[in-house]
Amino acid sequence: MIILGIILLVVGFVTGIAILWTIGIILAVIGVALWIVGGMGHAVAGRRHYW
Repeated sequence: MIILGIILLVVGFVTGIAILWTIGIILAVIGVALWIVGGMGHAVAGRRHYW
């Protein structure tokens, strides 16, 4: 999810499409949040590990 967010950020920046930029930011933030929560040992969406 983080990598997809970064790809959308780059594509949105290069092409000037604002919606891709916005979606990229949202996906990157959600991916980082899930990574942090999963790394702390908490279950994410009913799963012990998230990847």
